[in-house]
Amino acid sequence: MNPYESFFKDKRITVLGLGLLGRGVGDAEFLAQCGARVLVTDLKTEEQLAESISRLKKYENISFHLGSHDEKDFTDCDMVIKAAGVPLDSPYIAAAREKGIRVYMSTALFAKFAQEIGATIVGVTGTRGKSTVTHMIFHVLQKSGKRTHLGGNIRGKSTLALLPEIQKDDICVLELDSWQLQGFGDLQISPHIAVFTNFMPDHLNYYKGNMGAYFADKANIFLHQKEGDVLFAGASVAERIKVIHSNVAIPAELPSDWALSIRGEHNRENAAIAVAALEALGLKKEEVKPHIETFQGVEGRLQLVREINGVKIYNDNNATTPEATIAALKALDEGKKNIILVMGGADKGLDMKELWREIQERCKDLYFLAGTGIDRIRPEAPQVPAYNSLQEVLDAALKGAERGDIILFSPAFASFGMFKNEYDRNDQFLTGVRSL
Repeated sequence: MNPYESFFKDKRITVLGLGLLGRGVGDAEFLAQCGARVLVTDLKTEEQLAESISRLKKYENISFHLGSHDEKDFTDCDMVIKAAGVPLDSPYIAAAREKGIRVYMSTALFAKFAQEIGATIVGVTGTRGKSTVTHMIFHVLQKSGKRTHLGGNIRGKSTLALLPEIQKDDICVLELDSWQLQGFGDLQISPHIAVFTNFMPDHLNYYKGNMGAYFADKANIFLHQKEGDVLFAGASVAERIKVIHSNVAIPAELPSDWALSIRGEHNRENAAIAVAALEALGLKKEEVKPHIETFQGVEGRLQLVREINGVKIYNDNNATTPEATIAALKALDEGKKNIILVMGGADKGLDMKELWREIQERCKDLYFLAGTGIDRIRPEAPQVPAYNSLQEVLDAALKGAERGDIILFSPAFASFGMFKNEYDRNDQFLTGVRSL
């Protein structure tokens, strides 16, 4: 029996947070297959979670408590596995810990057992760029014929459920957000190769404005590294890291003759740090170059979706901070002031001043998607209409566009409210563009 199977078998496990992204479903399914007795609890109702629940109904060792939580579900069990978005100060987490019950996070458990099997863990975090860098590294490893696995903050994919595929000397590339890294801190583990792209204000609603707490969670990517492990960091965050961790490497700039398929100076920075990680894995620059150059990017990150009558439409759905939208504007700016920006969503308490300056300098026109975020920028643009659906705002933006213009959907805000999550917003945008 594998070490992870004996760890879970016959245990009473409460899974806190099933969600709509598919990761919680995959976790629960995997635990059931390992012989655990699983209780899934979520504040969402059975109706809201119908799609997720339908996949789990066949398991006799999975039960549900939906629409509310009950403290006894957290105190009368062997362990709790917490979804990433559940705050650490949840009273139910506190109740479990008070009873001496361990609280785990699934991606950290995966990393623990994959390390024990003998796999190499590559972890990528940062406020911006982590998805692109993660996928770049994975893409090059795949193209180079390495046994590699992609996990962490990946849509619809349970990383825990990858464990049966892991073999000694495999390379596991994990995109890790600050919440997932809380679980690494609890287990006091870090990836063998850690990548920290940058650090900027974000998630201030979750962290109640405390940037120190946000950085502390991110820092778990390197705090528990062992001798021989490696940390690469972007120049902007390296100085902050050096205060608490001396062994940090800043990657060299990407050679000027490397021609990427994806636009933007920020993507050259992403590629530089990906190359450094790949070299640490034993690949040579000449092996890496052709595969980095042909990397086509990640859905929802400055993705050219369609061209209609000479108007290019870009999907930058995953830009949920002003800095991310600024990077997109800079990447697409050809000095023609031909960018029509569609932005809006739920406020995260971030400063919009610099973004507004960039909009004035680089944008031909501006359209708002309704949401609390728009209240932050509305005083600067009282005349800009706000639309209540992506279809409406896309129709309006295309109607106002001319041949040679660029329509850029780069929200700068979170997706809460109008959408189930950022993936729902992405899908609705793509559906809307297809119908134009």
